[in-house]
Amino acid sequence: MPAVVDWEALITAAWRVRANAHAPYSRFAVGAALQSLDGTIHAGCNVENIAFPSGQCAEASAIGNMVSTAGAISIVAVVVATEALTFTWPCGQCRQKLVELAAPDCRVMSVTADARSAPRGLAVLLPGALTSLT
Repeated sequence: MPAVVDWEALITAAWRVRANAHAPYSRFAVGAALQSLDGTIHAGCNVENIAFPSGQCAEASAIGNMVSTAGAISIVAVVVATEALTFTWPCGQCRQKLVELAAPDCRVMSVTADARSAPRGLAVLLPGALTSLT
């Protein structure tokens, strides 16, 4: 993990990209930002599709941006931002995607509309995650 996770920059990036969300069906816009091992921040928003569930979560968008633009495959920190007043965590599929590419001590932070935040480790969010095919 880099010496310092830039939580402020991650939060800002997650809120900023959230404004681009395409959420006409749920009306629940989500922004996600992650920091890769080299310190770069990658962001993504949710993109819904009427043929549910073929849309894409914000976390999956951010992961796709990280891999496709930087070739990075190690996540050290994640922020998920929504207008909810309760903490919103990645869905099960995104938790597994994060586990696949996360550094062992990766933290996920949920940020609410009233600026509260809560960090969690991936092992807490997805105990018993699939980590090997053997």
